[in-house]
Parts: sequence; structure tokens; C-alpha cells
Amino acid sequence: GSRSAMAQEAPRFSCSTGIHAGETLGFVAVPEGDLFCPLVADPKDPHSFLSLIRGDFPTLTEVENDTDVGSVGLADQFSFARWGGSRPGDGIQIGNSGGVFAQFDLRAASFDLINADYIVGIPVTYRRSGFSLRARPYHQSSHLGDEFLLRDGDFERENLSFEAVAVILSQEAGPVRVYGGGEWLFRREPETLKEFLAHGGLELRAGASDGPKFVAAVDVKSTEEQDWEPGWSVRTGVEMAVWRDHGHPPRQWQILLELYDGPAPYGQFYQEKLRWVGVGVHFAL
Repeated sequence: GSRSAMAQEAPRFSCSTGIHAGETLGFVAVPEGDLFCPLVADPKDPHSFLSLIRGDFPTLTEVENDTDVGSVGLADQFSFARWGGSRPGDGIQIGNSGGVFAQFDLRAASFDLINADYIVGIPVTYRRSGFSLRARPYHQSSHLGDEFLLRDGDFERENLSFEAVAVILSQEAGPVRVYGGGEWLFRREPETLKEFLAHGGLELRAGASDGPKFVAAVDVKSTEEQDWEPGWSVRTGVEMAVWRDHGHPPRQWQILLELYDGPAPYGQFYQEKLRWVGVGVHFAL
């Protein structure tokens, strides 16, 4: 019938959900893809990337103003179940996600590990046409690298870890996507770490649905810990995809220029202000 015919094509949105054409309706165990698209410019959105950045990192630059840092993310998501709605691509989904976000000092002889943030969460996502939502309870712990700790200096390590709930609402309209939400840190170490974070952003994609796309995005986070001073993350570049089978979601990757200015998004340096520019390759595992 019309229901089965509708399910033969993967739904088309301005961003890619990665949903297989045969999994767009009804209940699906361990489904492919997700109902909520990744946030392009969020430095800590769970995805994999390799970036070369250059900028002002106060802890690393005692004399020089700028230094070179390698920023790496390795993250993936495994979905448990999806309950599809009445239209292809709608529904609710639950799974788990995990990743590590690390920074390396590229001017050190052995490319010293500076900081690593480990994140594990249980995302619950929802979509109805161009509207989507992600609610994600998660844990983060942050650790300094051994070589960095052995350096002479007065940097004090924090036993930084917390559990939080992050909620993001997103609306797509043609090539534009806007999103907003926030986080509540309900268990914090140190206990002096403040509770709330506001989060929003805008994305633009332009190009054919089955070819390269121009991508531009801005992401803003503002924390109670930093007296609500915003951290601005901007990324722009090209998004490419390769299809191998009809109906199967494509393999995607992005090459993006990036700029960041504001409170550090990296755990151990959360009290510092950072500024950098760089270029990176972003992809799904």
C-alpha cells in the first residue's frame, strides 16, 4: 500500500539523519541513524573529527601569544530502538553515545596530550517533520595528560566531573536550521561548579541534496560559571556524501574552517578564555 511505498525512500531534511529507507516507519530495533542531526559548530557535540587549530591558549603560551594544537574527537552512538510516527522520518528514539575529546600540544617534541574529556550519555530524540528534539542525560570527566602534568608550571589540576541533562530543540526551514536549549548540572565536582548553561545556534546548508553542500554554522554557549559570558564557535566549509546502495543513507564528511572565541569548552581549562582559528575534517564512524 501507500505506507510501504512511502518507506522506500529515506526522508529528506536540510540535515542528514542517516535513517535507512526501510526503517522510516513503525518499530525498529537497533535502528540506523538518528532523528536529531548533529550540531555542526558545537565543539562538544558527539561526533568524530581531526582539527588543526592555532590560537591563544594561556596555559601553553607563557611567552608567545599563539601556539598550535591538535584537537581530536572520537565519538559514536548506538541506538536501542525507534518508534516511528505516521510519516516517514518521524518518531522517538533512544540509544547511548560516548566519546573522547582531546587536545595535543603540537609544538612539544612528543605532541604532549594536554586534556581529554570523556563523555557518555543516553540520548532520547524526537522528530516531527522539520522539528526535532534531543534530551540527553550524560556524564563528563576531564583529565590532564601525563606529559603536561610533568611540566614545570603552576597549573592546578581539578578533579572535574559532573552529570548533567542537556535539552536542545531544533527547527529546520528550507536550508536553515535554528536550535536552542540548555543544560542543568545536577551533580558537580568540585561542588563550587555552577549549575546552568544556555545553548543556541544557527546552521545554513546550500546545494543539491545528492551533491556537495556549502555549510555555515554558528554555535553559542553561555554558562552561569562564567557569568553568562558567551563562547562563540563558527564553522564553515563543504559537506560531501557518497551513496553506495539505493535507499541506504550516505557516508558523509565535512571539511570545515573554524573560529572560536570565549570561555574554554575543554574541561580542565573551564576557567580560562581561549581564542583560535583552524581547519578540520569531521566524519561519522
